[in-house]
Amino acid sequence: MEYRTLGRTGVKVSPLCFGTDCFADPVPEKESAAMLLRAIEAGINLFDTGDSYAEGEGERIIGRALKESRLRHSVLLSTKCDHGQRRPGLTLDQFVPELGANQSGPTRLNIMRAVEGSLSRFETDHIDLYQIHRQDMTVHIEETLSALTDLVRQGKVRYVGCSTFPAWAVMEAILLSEMKGYVRFSTEQPPYNLLDRRIENELIPMARKYELGVITWSPLAMGILAGVYDSEKAFPPDSRAALRGGFYADRVTRKGIEVGRKFSKLAKEAGLTPPQLGVLWCKDQPGVTAPLIGPEKMEHLEDLIPVLGMRLSDDLREACDNLVPPGSNVANFHNTAGWMKAQIL
Repeated sequence: MEYRTLGRTGVKVSPLCFGTDCFADPVPEKESAAMLLRAIEAGINLFDTGDSYAEGEGERIIGRALKESRLRHSVLLSTKCDHGQRRPGLTLDQFVPELGANQSGPTRLNIMRAVEGSLSRFETDHIDLYQIHRQDMTVHIEETLSALTDLVRQGKVRYVGCSTFPAWAVMEAILLSEMKGYVRFSTEQPPYNLLDRRIENELIPMARKYELGVITWSPLAMGILAGVYDSEKAFPPDSRAALRGGFYADRVTRKGIEVGRKFSKLAKEAGLTPPQLGVLWCKDQPGVTAPLIGPEKMEHLEDLIPVLGMRLSDDLREACDNLVPPGSNVANFHNTAGWMKAQIL
């Protein structure tokens, strides 16, 4: 397996990274920890979560597993500061009264508090990659960069990044960092899969030019590319659209399901499972450092581990382009980003 350089940091990451949004929601701790250890054994070295995932329980599971296995320094821990959700572990009547509305967002006040919470749940003294979960137009980016700079200088955070930002906002942050000496974003974490290729229009060219690591989420389009859904109205009871509803359900479209069926056939003709081809396609797209896989069962993880050493052929790349042309989309995986006005082409 060939490790890849994360942006211009010099840090090496595996060509697949592990997204843990499913830890504790719905995957139980024992199975989550077993998958984490199996992924490390296979060579995966970056594990991504967020402080709002399962109200912080995802971070706790990772922290306990790494502490018990004594493998903390074998991996890179990546987490995020919430995007407007309630602080993990706090019910509505447990908000800090004097903070009032200041319970979330990429402000210095919230970032400093959020980092301390994540460090405690991880049971570690530093976070390797700390990301701002979504752009917040009400908070000036200098406020955010200033707080992140202090955290890096304090040794609590090694590198910083952002998730699901528009290309112009990432570029603004990079320019301000260069001009004023703030810590520079090392990564952006956007949604990316064959059903939603819009980051190819601006974000990927910008990232390649300015040496930004790109760690993408939802390479299987929430299971649509794996053939999980037969209808955009009725969902399997154990699917993410059924379990979580809301914007998850909105991502399941008729066009997406139609492409998913053709994609599954293409994968089988190539001797691959649909999940393998979905992840492989994303892994080997220009400008992508690594996609995040998010298996919910050990057999799902075992199916994807071989992709670490695979290469996407030109014929398969062209066949996928024929299903959904570069830069276009047939499902909307930016539907948690308020800045994205275009929906489905």
